[in-house]
Amino acid sequence: MKKYFRHLEAISAKLGRGKRLVAVSLIALLLLPGTARAAGLTDIITLLTTITSTIQNAIGGVLTGIQTLNSTINNFRQQVIWPVTALNQTRTFVNSTRAQYQTLMAQVHAINNNSATLANPTQLESVFRSAQAGSIAQLQPLYTNLYTPVPLAKDAKPIQRNLMDMDDALAMGSLKTSVLADQTTAGMLTLADSIERQSATAAPGSGPMLAAEAQVASLESQAYLAKVLAAELRQEAAKLAHQNTLLKQSATATRNLQNQIQQVLAHP
Repeated sequence: MKKYFRHLEAISAKLGRGKRLVAVSLIALLLLPGTARAAGLTDIITLLTTITSTIQNAIGGVLTGIQTLNSTINNFRQQVIWPVTALNQTRTFVNSTRAQYQTLMAQVHAINNNSATLANPTQLESVFRSAQAGSIAQLQPLYTNLYTPVPLAKDAKPIQRNLMDMDDALAMGSLKTSVLADQTTAGMLTLADSIERQSATAAPGSGPMLAAEAQVASLESQAYLAKVLAAELRQEAAKLAHQNTLLKQSATATRNLQNQIQQVLAHP
């Protein structure tokens, strides 16, 4: 017995704490008489049988109930809330619509509308049709180069110079707005295409999120449309003001002419 315990101490010195405990237990079990080992094995088998029975009966029944509940919820979702058939029909419709119109729309947007042929008009047209906000800085020099600057004070009356300067300013404002509007339109088309692709592969329940995204895009589009409409209203208002100024100048010229005629008639 002493020899066995000395051997046990040598093994325990080499192993870690957890490993030493296992080694001690195993060696102690081996040192027990055969009847004691048999009795311990019977207790272990009984314990394992009890655990297995508990898992199969009590816990197994609960797990079966959970699985049944999950299956019922999934069936309700797939048949009532998000019917699989309706979702597949919607996806098929979106894909067929995209396949039918995508090529045609791409051809429409690819049409080149540039029509100027001379050097200066071509440069200006290419810039204000570029749909790039970064090119707006090039508009002013190209516009002045094409339509010429406002005449000097010695070459035109103040009222005429004012009208020409205001007309140039409004024209430049509308050109800049058109560049931004074209860029915004391209962005809206890209976003619309993205929403279409998402709707064709959207997961059940994601419809409200796509609808919210579409609503935000619609609000942005309306805001830019209002900006373009405001630019058009400014142009119309300036046009009316310009015409009214010409009428005022005509009235002033008529009054001066009448005064001159009266002066001539009153001369002896």
